[in-house]
Amino acid sequence: MRHVKQLALAGGRGSSGAMPTSEAGYTFVELLVVSTIIVILASAVMPLAKVTATRQREAELRRDLREIRTAIDKYKDAADLGLISPLELKIGNEGYPASLETLVEGVAVPNDATGRKLKFLRRIPVDPMTHSNEWGLRSYQDEPAATRWGGQNVFDVYTRFEGTGLDGSKYRDW
Repeated sequence: MRHVKQLALAGGRGSSGAMPTSEAGYTFVELLVVSTIIVILASAVMPLAKVTATRQREAELRRDLREIRTAIDKYKDAADLGLISPLELKIGNEGYPASLETLVEGVAVPNDATGRKLKFLRRIPVDPMTHSNEWGLRSYQDEPAATRWGGQNVFDVYTRFEGTGLDGSKYRDW
């Protein structure tokens, strides 16, 4: 203990004035090895983080597609049951909405003087792949593999993103 106090008073040097041989700290080689290990671990985590982010966007895409398709189905059911005013339905639309905006704005209820509207969506969801609320549309009259909307009605929706999912299928086919 006395020797330690003498070293502290002498500025950390022994009686000869030289630095003690056992210093605390890390050598350059030790720091290099630790840095290399950290870089290797980080490079292994990056692809995993990328896959996780893609998986999350895919889940959101499936959820949004389900929400829009359910709203389209509810509109069709309401049209078939006569819950939508005939003035709102266009000839040849087969009971499907004219646009996605129709699902948000709502349609008039027949024989209702209050002006009440049936609404099927609160808002058009944003496509998580394109970060836009523009969706690919198919009408009832379109071919199943059509890439252009016929414009008669909205029978189905799909993302416009040209990519392939983690499962190997094209996003447009979901």
